[in-house]
Amino acid sequence: MLKYEPGSTVVHALDPRTKLAVQAGFAVAAFAHTTPRGLAVLTAIALGFVGAARLSPLGTLVELRFVLPILIAAPLLEGLTFGWPWFSLAQARFPALASYRVLLILFVSAAYVHTTPTRESRAAVQWLIPGKPGQFLGMGVAVVFRFLPVIVDDLVRAREAMHARLGTERPLAERIRIVATAGLRRVFARADALSLALRARCFAWNPTLPRLSLGWWDVPGMALGLALVGSAVIGSV
Repeated sequence: MLKYEPGSTVVHALDPRTKLAVQAGFAVAAFAHTTPRGLAVLTAIALGFVGAARLSPLGTLVELRFVLPILIAAPLLEGLTFGWPWFSLAQARFPALASYRVLLILFVSAAYVHTTPTRESRAAVQWLIPGKPGQFLGMGVAVVFRFLPVIVDDLVRAREAMHARLGTERPLAERIRIVATAGLRRVFARADALSLALRARCFAWNPTLPRLSLGWWDVPGMALGLALVGSAVIGSV
């Protein structure tokens, strides 16, 4: 599961606000440039961002394997026809490009998660959205970033335990039921433990967060985010 890993890369050194700006600009550009040429340029940018974070593109793809069936199913279902030739490439082209755009955005998001501590993400959200709404969203981001990898690890352990007990001999529906049930039990147990831990630590809506400051590397990062938004605006005119 993708999660924050300390490092000394350029992307690690960027301010979280810069990385959020790049993500936002990339998402806007991805939905504005829908041609294969535009997506080829965005692919190079996404791979460059992932490479700068020292993430393996293949390893990132493996980590995103849970969403791949959904991204692949959309163009396959759209291209099916009820007569000869049974599959239309013309009909599948647009959803295939849309799925590819989503995959590129997920690659950039994976680089962000890998290089940004949870506390810095919360500080960036609360800086962007001041007041109680920002505190609420920041707290939500912090909980999700810390909670989701733990839940995924629980599901993986449940599946491995079932396989160790010859669970692969059971029907597929029963295997899904066993893993899902075990996962839900762990989710509720961890939610109760989290609630108790927050109360025991006198949970505060506005804790002392790390101080954010822009550095020299943030200048080209911000420029990239603005350039992506600008290319989307120019392309839509």
